Amino acid sequence: MKVVILAGGFGTRISEESHLRPKPMVEIGGKPILWHIMKEYSYYGYNEFIICAGYKQHMIKEWFADYYLYNSDITFDFSNGGAMTVHNNISESWKVTIIDTGYHTMTGGRVKRIQPYIGNETFMLTYGDGVADIDIRKLEAFHRSHGKAATLTAVQVRQRFGTLEIGAQDDSVLAFREKSLTDGSRINGGYMVLEPAVFQYIEGDDTVFEKEPLTKMAEEGQLAAFRHDGFWKCMDTQREKDRLEMLISQKKAPWMMWEMER
Repeated sequence: MKVVILAGGFGTRISEESHLRPKPMVEIGGKPILWHIMKEYSYYGYNEFIICAGYKQHMIKEWFADYYLYNSDITFDFSNGGAMTVHNNISESWKVTIIDTGYHTMTGGRVKRIQPYIGNETFMLTYGDGVADIDIRKLEAFHRSHGKAATLTAVQVRQRFGTLEIGAQDDSVLAFREKSLTDGSRINGGYMVLEPAVFQYIEGDDTVFEKEPLTKMAEEGQLAAFRHDGFWKCMDTQREKDRLEMLISQKKAPWMMWEMER
């Protein structure tokens, strides 16, 4: 199953970093947060990625183009025409497709633009700035169990974004509304599983996926919520970046499951 990652926005609320690079390329623990997200999926066996790039998209392409060199010990023999010998190879078993989905395109528009790369397949979608310790295999199994067009992961955090009203009986999303500081509901934490039918809810580049498409699917009973009570953190500000860095330095980063097995 392909994993689509939204990585084209400006990241204006973490401008200390994003004026230099795309927000998903901001590093925590010496690696871009985009890498951390991909490692999460790869840990559960999902290794094919489509990255929806936009702002400074060339930096994402260049980083992956050089990934093999960054992560291997290499000898360059200039006496032999610059022959290169790789002594070890710790690169990932990933297939990565990076699509320039436009500079000002909204989230829904970015999803719409990668439709030719998805075809008629179920796919995953998440944001390029949030990490979590979600069991993605269980997320996929939950999605396949209810038969709806879309599943999003519902998380609880103190700071409120768009909030979800979730049915008590079958986990259907009954309403999707704007944030309220006094609202105790869960929020959309990304980590979505989508059927290709979702493309019909997106009109074009100006469509915000979190507004019209999700709202319409909720109204039609086509949106379900996978409840996650574990760790989830969006790197939206410098303070949140520092918090993630601290967790890594203390070896208490819950999303880094691949490190815990060493």
